[in-house]
Amino acid sequence: MQVHKIEIMVIDFDKIGVEGIKEVLENTKYPNRCINPEVISIQTRDIGEWDDDNPLNNVKSADAEYGRLFDKVTGA
Repeated sequence: MQVHKIEIMVIDFDKIGVEGIKEVLENTKYPNRCINPEVISIQTRDIGEWDDDNPLNNVKSADAEYGRLFDKVTGA
């Protein structure tokens, strides 16, 4: 399984891949065309098999795991 960074986090449960996620985000019909997203870049990391104990599935550990996966300092 993979996780993708688009400045939002998408856990790819259905394994549609980067281009599939990009297409969904860019082609979604938004009310009154209030937003018009354009995906500039995507980073992808392999997170192995998903289970309920995955750190991304826990509000207390998700930020730290995100930081570890994408080399970003998280927290206050």
